[in-house]
Amino acid sequence: MKNFPGDALFCLDGKGKNVSSEASGRDILRSVLITGATGGIGAELASYYATPGRTLILWGRNAQRLTQLATECCAKGAVVHTRQVDLCDGAAALAAFEEDDATHKPDCVVLGAGLSDIQSLEDRTEDPQKVLQLGLVNYATPVTLATAAAKSMAERNGGHIALIGSVAGFYEMPFSAAYSSSKSGLAFFAKAAGLAWQQYGVKLTLIVPGFVDTPMSQRLEGPRPFLVPAKKAARVIVRAIARGQREYIFPWPFRVLRVVERLLPQKLREYILLRLAVGQKER
Repeated sequence: MKNFPGDALFCLDGKGKNVSSEASGRDILRSVLITGATGGIGAELASYYATPGRTLILWGRNAQRLTQLATECCAKGAVVHTRQVDLCDGAAALAAFEEDDATHKPDCVVLGAGLSDIQSLEDRTEDPQKVLQLGLVNYATPVTLATAAAKSMAERNGGHIALIGSVAGFYEMPFSAAYSSSKSGLAFFAKAAGLAWQQYGVKLTLIVPGFVDTPMSQRLEGPRPFLVPAKKAARVIVRAIARGQREYIFPWPFRVLRVVERLLPQKLREYILLRLAVGQKER
């Protein structure tokens, strides 16, 4: 569980000039930090945000994938800095963020790293070690980083933070209690913190995706209704952040289900949840 120093990749245009001095007037965001950049959604977000003159700070666990992604984003004209981070070490992640924040002063921080796990049908409970990891990566560390980002952004008179939740946070899923509760906690934090920070010009957007076609969801055994390609997911996430939406649930059928499930009696809700059969392939 280590954080490694960031590797800066400076992209040059055809005349040998650093493109950071060629920033287009249409680029509102000058600097974007993305955690979970080596994941399916994170990589697509990095690709969308990679434009000439913009600085990207990409965090991920996979060093090889980080280097590949940085190269791709540099080819689009961005200036890229990478950092290999394990979010299970919250204190080290916070120190790394404070270092990157002091250096790059990101206008937008997208906290997209996450873990998932499903209890085996043969087990009576989830694995306590995995429960701890889920709590750290899905809740404790992202809310810590969001708070650190908000503190700095408030001093700079504004900024935008996006938290990536899940529709699983709406349901008390018995086969994935740790995952669903971590996402539920993240959603509640987003509502509370968003109210607290808006007076200082800091916007907070909670992104609530359903099933997205990424390596994480591909581990699931069973149906993945309303599956969204990762590229499309990144596109709608970028749009929701640009609009400053407080919460964005996608795809749309989950917004409808959100209304319907609130009308269900609790007993019926529990009956349905207990009969869901979901498994997963090994990592």
